[in-house]
Amino acid sequence: MSKFPRSNEEAAADLRAAESRLAKQKQYRQVVRTDKPLTERHINMANILSRASQSLKLIEKRVVAVALAKTDSVPFRDLQLAEREGWTVRITAEEYAEQFAVTLNVAYEQLQEAKVLMERQLRFFEKGRKGVKEVIINWCGMYQYHHGEGWVEFSFTPQIAPLLLALRGEKTPFTSYQLSRVANLKSIHSWRLFECLLSWRVKGRWEPTIEEFCYTMDLPASYQKDFGAIRRRVIDPAMAELTEKDNLIITLELKRSGRKVTGLDFKFNENPQGKLI
Repeated sequence: MSKFPRSNEEAAADLRAAESRLAKQKQYRQVVRTDKPLTERHINMANILSRASQSLKLIEKRVVAVALAKTDSVPFRDLQLAEREGWTVRITAEEYAEQFAVTLNVAYEQLQEAKVLMERQLRFFEKGRKGVKEVIINWCGMYQYHHGEGWVEFSFTPQIAPLLLALRGEKTPFTSYQLSRVANLKSIHSWRLFECLLSWRVKGRWEPTIEEFCYTMDLPASYQKDFGAIRRRVIDPAMAELTEKDNLIITLELKRSGRKVTGLDFKFNENPQGKLI
């Protein structure tokens, strides 16, 4: 940083550059489709993101879900451009209220609360040149709530956009499901278990260690030493809600070392009498 104050010309140039970046982002904002209800559109994300520590509360997860659903069927070329520039999305209170069966007043409040997306980070591990490295990415680069107008606008960062947009299975394995399948869920743990299971859909089972499960579910470190709390407060309620509302058939076997539970083995499949993706 320079020791000398910037001139008015330099400050004006910086402002113009910032305005140019914002304008470029906005040109990639998706066009709302009118031929397909939002609830029927798909939420897509790379498997590595589905299995990551997302650090989101239920309200924030809902906002992200609606934003992703609004990218469904956007032309592939547009999404490729957005990968480099980030992606700006507008969500109205009416859209939010309709998807999650809340009143408009509640929708206004929750859209305002979701501004903490600016502080939320995604975390996951991947192989580095000298071992495993932890990657930390901000979910959101900008979040604006328009008072009196009833809508929010926010952008996914260029770093996270490639994990959400223009996904192709042969290049980036990804998880996909309709918004309608999660709109009625009342627990973030149910939602996250649902995503993790679907990310292993080809295999039909998910086998995390207790440490991996706690990391993915964003559980307190103390839970790793108290499997009873994990089972009682997280696993059993989440499995029950998914069975009731999504018609997933889920079974769980515990892996032990002596008397200690060290891992989990979730097996699952779609109930043929239930919902389809």
